Amino acid sequence: MRAFLVVMDSVGIGGAPDAGSYFNDGHPDTGANTVLHIAEACARGEAEDGRSGKLHLPNLDALGLGRAVELASGTLPPGLGAAPRGLWGAATERSKGKDTPSGHWELAGLPVPWDWHYFPDTQPAFPADLMAKVCEIAGTEGTLANCHGSGTVMLERFGAEHLRTGWPICYTSADSVFQIAAHEESFGLDRLLSLCETIAPLLHKRKVGRVIARPFVGQEGHFTRTANRHDYAIRPPEPVLTNWVQEAGGTVHAVGKIGDIFSMEGIDALHKGDDATLMSHLGDLVDNSGDGSLTFANFVEFDSLYGHRRNVSGYARALEWFDAELGRLLPRLRKDDMLLITADHGNDPTWRGTDHTRERVPVLVAGKGAGCAGQVGFADVAASVAAHLGVAARGAGRSFL
Repeated sequence: MRAFLVVMDSVGIGGAPDAGSYFNDGHPDTGANTVLHIAEACARGEAEDGRSGKLHLPNLDALGLGRAVELASGTLPPGLGAAPRGLWGAATERSKGKDTPSGHWELAGLPVPWDWHYFPDTQPAFPADLMAKVCEIAGTEGTLANCHGSGTVMLERFGAEHLRTGWPICYTSADSVFQIAAHEESFGLDRLLSLCETIAPLLHKRKVGRVIARPFVGQEGHFTRTANRHDYAIRPPEPVLTNWVQEAGGTVHAVGKIGDIFSMEGIDALHKGDDATLMSHLGDLVDNSGDGSLTFANFVEFDSLYGHRRNVSGYARALEWFDAELGRLLPRLRKDDMLLITADHGNDPTWRGTDHTRERVPVLVAGKGAGCAGQVGFADVAASVAAHLGVAARGAGRSFL
């Protein structure tokens, strides 16, 4: 008996009851719906770059994706809506955030017990004492940016100046994050990681969720971020699903940025790489992981490459790629395995601005028969995984199995 918990990062399905309290570019998230709006754009012929036609997700839809979107938001996406052969539902978040830690912590059984600190969308965005500490640790006379912005834009605006001065590029977003970008060769990858690790406790005391190292390479006009990103996140203040399973004797595999999100709490083995590499790791674990194990995976590129960049065609391609890979994984599951696919928030590529969108998320389960789980909470995911593994749950959720 094994459990596979897979997060399709940012694949929201609309309908969050409090979406009006969350904003993108000054406008509320009311009506945002990542899957629905991608499907509608595909059906209109507006997502033809590298793919064509209606959104084609036969495996996710067979598990209940189309019906989950309808349950969450009241609208069935074009091209979806098959009679589900899996257990399906829609999950609503309780935590006050639409970010990675909030979503993942609550999916693991722990609604965030505090309000995150967010930096103001002003320039400068950061307090002087914090920037002085960054300079002290980095050994530089100053920093660059000190504002809100997209990572790729920060490289375009400040990359060349960074090469000339050696000053780190410090920026944030609508999430509770402090990000530092630096050139892997001229500044040094180890130096960047050390800077982020050293400054992180100061940010965590202020309830900033993550300090993120954003290394890049290249020359002016041709800068590229590398896969050596590292997140330094606040440790969960209470045991979560990974701890529950580990303490019960099960092995916990973290695929993707799960290790960073939970600061390696309750994690035995770490598997990293781009999404294609992560899918290969997930396949190996489906074939070879031991009885009683939990594999907790995050596929981030829906969010990082396509959602934030408002790339509808790219997001649709990524969904169709994932669906095809899922079709190869499902027949390899053992008879008593459970695979649960969900998301941590939305990032509607048709929406205003470039930030996450506050949405409900799908809950799609293979290995537990067919049926509707209904409207559930994020924390119910952890309780259900624990129930499948026969592990005592200590979180806020209730099993829907």
